[in-house]
Amino acid sequence: MNETGSVRPGGRTARTRAAVLDATLAELVDRGYEGMSVETVAGRAGVHKTTVYRRWGSKERLVAEALETAAESRIGAPETGYVEGDLRVLARAIQATLSGREGVAAVHALVSGARVSPEVGRIARRFWATRMAHVGPIVECAVERGQLRRGTRTAEVIEHLAAPLYHRLLVRGEPPTEADADLAAAVVLAAARAGVFAAD
Repeated sequence: MNETGSVRPGGRTARTRAAVLDATLAELVDRGYEGMSVETVAGRAGVHKTTVYRRWGSKERLVAEALETAAESRIGAPETGYVEGDLRVLARAIQATLSGREGVAAVHALVSGARVSPEVGRIARRFWATRMAHVGPIVECAVERGQLRRGTRTAEVIEHLAAPLYHRLLVRGEPPTEADADLAAAVVLAAARAGVFAAD
């Protein structure tokens, strides 16, 4: 039997899809959501624009799938055994994402794309919900270990941890630093221990 005949069917299609989605993220980095187009993505991926239009139909659907695929590399919940360490590790993971070119491009695309495209808006909401589901156990485990009081609202802790890091990137236009991440973790921990995020 010819071993070369054992290549997986659909391999070329999968390679084309990967090349186009990689090119989409690269275009988001270089041009932003508004500046990119199906044509520039096709040129970067080395495929004809009709190939992209036939599969995705529009820039919005193309960006939505690229971001959804990128979101599959999730930030998991750290498990240091102590809420102080867990929050610091999580904050630094967020900071690292917001300091990388692809992470910055994805966040900007989610924010700007959601304003003009309902489809990207739906992806953005699902993206944030997925992120919350994966890191929420940090707070839940801390409550079970007696490190945070019962009734502490998970979503508020995580949102207030991430907010200053996103603020630095999106409002101040600067990537957050590890010092920013450590400060955010310390402030949120102090607030949580003081009962700021506890249910009434």
